[in-house]
Amino acid sequence: MRSLGRLLAAVVLTYLGLLAVTFFIGRVIPVDPVLAIVGDRAPEHVVQRVREELGLNKPLWQQFGLYIAKAAQGDFGTSVLTSNPVAQDIRKTFPATLELATCGILIGAGLGVPLGVWAAVRRGRLVDQAVRVLGLIGYSVPVFWLGLMGLVLFYAKLGWVAGPGRIDVAYEYSVPTLSGLLLLDAALAGEWDAFGNALSHLVLPASLLGLFSLAYISRMTRSFMLHELGQEYVVAARAKGLSEARIVWRHALRNAMVPLVTVVALSYAGLLEGSVLTETVFAWPGLGLYITHSLQNADMNAVLGGTLVVGSVFIGLNLLSDLLYRVLDPRTRPR
Repeated sequence: MRSLGRLLAAVVLTYLGLLAVTFFIGRVIPVDPVLAIVGDRAPEHVVQRVREELGLNKPLWQQFGLYIAKAAQGDFGTSVLTSNPVAQDIRKTFPATLELATCGILIGAGLGVPLGVWAAVRRGRLVDQAVRVLGLIGYSVPVFWLGLMGLVLFYAKLGWVAGPGRIDVAYEYSVPTLSGLLLLDAALAGEWDAFGNALSHLVLPASLLGLFSLAYISRMTRSFMLHELGQEYVVAARAKGLSEARIVWRHALRNAMVPLVTVVALSYAGLLEGSVLTETVFAWPGLGLYITHSLQNADMNAVLGGTLVVGSVFIGLNLLSDLLYRVLDPRTRPR
């Protein structure tokens, strides 16, 4: 109970810190939310009336209290850009980011972990060098350039994948919205033509995100595995005559998975926050593109609401990784 209480207190304090940061960012940025709503040419009495309705004429501490109360109810205000409640816009755009990020992390972790293990086992050899070069490319090449080159090659030249967007217009209204995840909804509805079209749109941006998460995950996996392979229990296992495959995959990787869980969780959170450049290049209607358009139009309610969602994603995945850490490593469990 004490451990649970400390965990809940840490989560609450983190959320309060996140709310404080977003609130004061909204007050420091030189954008008047009232003028963004009514326009620059609105009469003064209209400006004052809207300012009173929004509570912006009250002391700062009272504004912060109102901000916390509304955020706790899921009320992030109304978007100037879409005239919809920000929470409604986020519910509409976040599933697209969730679908893209989930496919990206499946590619990144599914390939990055085996490649990292292989590089560690073959340290200093050609495989190790190739994995390190692949990681360097993933870190160094600008995402917007790689995305544009991918569109030019695989879409414009070869025609292997569909172009920007999430689905063609011809299929846009043929899939009933159940979860917001287009592939899942199309499969549940039996719309396999729409499923194939959506998958064709998803392949290229998901592979791009997978490459960048692969670069980080493979590098960290290699580092963790090198540490584990140098431990005394590995020497003892070899002395007992265990096979190299069993030592690597059952013993060393099992211990390396403990810190690797946090690496994968943070990589997933980084993709879920809305990969702005990727979503912009591929016109992907996700959270990152929504926040970008809102920022360009001085729609601070939408920007701050999206920022809170991003922060909540990081907090939630950090909490999940901490729980998984305790499951994988009994030494970290409270006694």
